[in-house]
Amino acid sequence: MVEDGKKIILFDGVCNLCNTAVLFTIKRDKNDVFRYAPLQSKIGKRLIAERNIDPTKLDSILLIDPNIAYYYKSTAALHIARQLSGIYPLLSVFLILPRFLRDWIYDIIAKNRYKWFGKKESCMIPTPELNALFIDQ
Repeated sequence: MVEDGKKIILFDGVCNLCNTAVLFTIKRDKNDVFRYAPLQSKIGKRLIAERNIDPTKLDSILLIDPNIAYYYKSTAALHIARQLSGIYPLLSVFLILPRFLRDWIYDIIAKNRYKWFGKKESCMIPTPELNALFIDQ
């Protein structure tokens, strides 16, 4: 499962934009905060069900801070940015904006992500070097 203290990012495993965002996050996760799993995986489905989240309402990203909370859409993205190295934590200032406004922008991108960035036939298979960062079962 997941080591204590690790936050879990569930992402759309067939989305090119989402896969790129995960690789971007891994590269900038200098404090080893996150673990990853596709929404479509068994563990992804189980974690969604455990939180009584309607999977039909979930679109592209879910951040789980075990035993604390979970975040989705723009709130998840901004909480992830807060943990990254470099200037990216500064993006969390956008959390002061009303969620409906942030999510409106997020939804436009999410709705068009396959059209704009493409879609894979199956979920990303991590390289051996990255495999330890992905959770399964």
